[in-house]
Amino acid sequence: MKQIKTYHHKKILVLGLAKSGVTAASLLHKLGAFVTVNDKKPFSENPEAQGLLEQGIKVICGEHPIELLDEGFELIVKNPGIPYENPIIQSAIEKGIPVITEVELAYQISEAPFIGITGTNGKTTTTTLLYEMMKAGNKRPLIAGNIGTVASGVAEQAAKEDTIVIELSSFQLMGIKTFNPRIAIITNIYDAHLDYHGSKEAYIAAKANITQNQTEAEYLIINADQEETMEIARHSDAKIIPFSAKRVLEDGAFIQDGWICFNDEKVMPIAEIALPGTHNLENILSAVAAVKLSGVDNHAIHEILTTFTGVRHRLQFVAEVSGRKFYNDSKATNILATINALAAFNSPIVLLAGGLDRGNEFDELIPFLKNVKAMITFGQTAPKLERVGKLAGINVMERVDNVDKAVPAALAYSQPGDVILLSPACASWDQYKTFEVRGDIFIEAVHKLK
Repeated sequence: MKQIKTYHHKKILVLGLAKSGVTAASLLHKLGAFVTVNDKKPFSENPEAQGLLEQGIKVICGEHPIELLDEGFELIVKNPGIPYENPIIQSAIEKGIPVITEVELAYQISEAPFIGITGTNGKTTTTTLLYEMMKAGNKRPLIAGNIGTVASGVAEQAAKEDTIVIELSSFQLMGIKTFNPRIAIITNIYDAHLDYHGSKEAYIAAKANITQNQTEAEYLIINADQEETMEIARHSDAKIIPFSAKRVLEDGAFIQDGWICFNDEKVMPIAEIALPGTHNLENILSAVAAVKLSGVDNHAIHEILTTFTGVRHRLQFVAEVSGRKFYNDSKATNILATINALAAFNSPIVLLAGGLDRGNEFDELIPFLKNVKAMITFGQTAPKLERVGKLAGINVMERVDNVDKAVPAALAYSQPGDVILLSPACASWDQYKTFEVRGDIFIEAVHKLK
């Protein structure tokens, strides 16, 4: 990593722990900063904070006391999940104290260039595909960000010859100052996280930060079929590389005569792609554009796209039991993601759905429920989903306590040849800590049927 002197003897507050906070605090300590960590979880229940204290880092746990700012901090590194309405953050902004997220720190110390991927849906699939294709093409990728490994931890180990492939949320992108990926991708933009951002305009502005520091020396890969993404492109100084799954483009990534194409080159036939779902063609096109710009050959692209069948919890095939195929799409935390999942299958579907009630209705699902023969609901939104199920003409519905009980109920209403699909259309937080936990419970319940 770069041995930067930026933070030497600077007083820095790391607000919120989890993986990113722990890594950022340790890194700043190594860079010579005077680090204080503040986390809401009590110290006695906080092994992460206990470990940082053993390193000699000051730790304050149990609350976020506003008096902390009286200590004269010169920078705050904020956990992305902490909203900007937090009193400490609000006070820091008023005092002119810079607030960044750990991604910015990763960029400042990294010797390796970045490929950054953001968007409402498809980020993880695109990031994983891109990483796998670059690996197959011997381009030395490292994977980081929301997909698993903390960015600053990866950057600390990265060499100049590596490329960091990073999935980025809108929360992370709100806290960047100089972050500048060599290639940026915006997969798509739909209404999401409005409870955090306050408006769609603020959400789009956060996503647009991925390209705010790019110049004509960098690339912005953008969905050509969305006005929201094209508007971002119009305000970017980067070289724009469009992609479209709906029409032939003059350049960029697109589909023509049954082939994935990049500029004037045919890359591979779409019939040979293993990943299900028409929505995944957009993810594939954006990833192909990025790896072609990175010098990956078509053989490596073909090798991955003919074998890659999906990411865990994202339209993931789990098993076939008694002639029924079970798919785990627990990452479908919004309506659009569930629409995409439903559109991926022609077989009769038993849909498992429900979760956190954010105040929205689900009427947008109705046109896409035509193949759904039965619906198993759970969580806070069960009554709302049952209402749209009735409007869509679904006669078989059952409400259960949780995902574990939904699986055997779905089996009872299915027949050989059916698809049993967990695609909740909701966040998991009413019953489960994360969508990953929800998906793992589904997988375990499916294997119990065997």
